[in-house]
Amino acid sequence: MLNYILKDENAVYFECGYSCDNEIFIKFQNRGFFITDSRYAIEARSIITNSEVIESRDIIKSARLLLRSLGVRDMIYNPSDFSYFDFVNLSRDLHINFIAKNEFSKLKRQIKSSLEIEILKEAARLGASKFDELSQAISSGMSEKTINFKAENIFRDGGNLALSFNPITAINANAAKAHALPLDERIKIGDLLLVDAGVKYQRYCSDRTRTAEFKDGFKFTKEQKFSNSKQNEIYQIVKEAQNLAIKAVKPGVRACDIDAAARDFIAKNGYGECFFHSTGHGVGLDIHEFPIINPKSTTIIEPGMVFSVEPGIYIENEFGIRIEDVVVVTNDGCEVL
Repeated sequence: MLNYILKDENAVYFECGYSCDNEIFIKFQNRGFFITDSRYAIEARSIITNSEVIESRDIIKSARLLLRSLGVRDMIYNPSDFSYFDFVNLSRDLHINFIAKNEFSKLKRQIKSSLEIEILKEAARLGASKFDELSQAISSGMSEKTINFKAENIFRDGGNLALSFNPITAINANAAKAHALPLDERIKIGDLLLVDAGVKYQRYCSDRTRTAEFKDGFKFTKEQKFSNSKQNEIYQIVKEAQNLAIKAVKPGVRACDIDAAARDFIAKNGYGECFFHSTGHGVGLDIHEFPIINPKSTTIIEPGMVFSVEPGIYIENEFGIRIEDVVVVTNDGCEVL
């Protein structure tokens, strides 16, 4: 039975159903311990049912005392969770074999349960509906910054939802930056508009990107026809690249083979150097989880894995096009959420 210590909020939430910004979670044999301060202790005790809540003014000190009292010999930890200062203070003179396993919790969470998949499906549904609302809220003359502000408000749904990440709203040449910051440029009829956004539902993320031509009555569907012939040609390449990658998803294949399905098609059409990021990433409690879908990943795809498929082509100083959906791996393929 694994013993481990966690500090990352989503990792801790996965273990006990609650987290905050000052916590340590310890799993020893079949017992769980959630250590936090008085600001969070009342709420923690009301929510956590599978672990003991320990209230402390110094969570590092309390964790050390607990580890001593339990007689722990080996303890797995994620080195990304702790600052150097905190880890030194936690581990000094304890004579415990601390075993570094980077992203330990994300590896545990790589295959989603049926309940997690249902939550992720609902997150995806809610996120997609917000794209429809956003398209109706954009009018000619709005700046990227205003569109971004509207996207944040719409995707938050009046406080009922949280954002998976700060939305990306990019017009024309700014869309050639994969993670563009919003500018003062104002949108006009015929402009290309890329939006990448998602919501959190019950802590689980959605993630979606659509690229569209702005015109009266436009929508963020995948069925787009651009007035600009070059944009239209590249859009169809990206759309087919995504389709090929989604078709390649099934149990037993390597993540790099899914990436290759999209990347090779884009390269064959002359735009290989313009696709410079991974084809996808796991999605769950964190917006970036495992598996990673890139040329180097030899992860074997299994049922229950959930990840994005998001090829793109970016031409500096002109425009960028990306299409993204999240899929869940099934027994014989995948389902688009």
